Amino acid sequence: MAARAIRVRLDGTASDSDVGALKKWLERERPLEQLVKRGDLRIEERAGTDEQGTPMGVGMDIVLVLIGAGAETLFKELLAQVKSAVRAWSDNRGSVENGDPPEARVDPLGPDER
Repeated sequence: MAARAIRVRLDGTASDSDVGALKKWLERERPLEQLVKRGDLRIEERAGTDEQGTPMGVGMDIVLVLIGAGAETLFKELLAQVKSAVRAWSDNRGSVENGDPPEARVDPLGPDER
């Protein structure tokens, strides 16, 4: 069974509440929510790591794991949906809270990073 993963990492200005709010935002995005309900996607918080997999201290990453048959074909679409959802969250965050929202990176994870 193939599994592909995407990491969403907020920069060092992010608070724990930013990470939690973004995770909840992703869980409520309709296409992602449907994949979770079908059991084809897991959205998890994990301790942040550097490129070698070494823990980076307090930071958290949000990891979306696409599971099951067809994961490879859905992956590019999922990556685009996650990037769009993160941009929407950032725009919303900037309009409802003081200060600039943290910068976010959305990257596919290699098999050894999952």
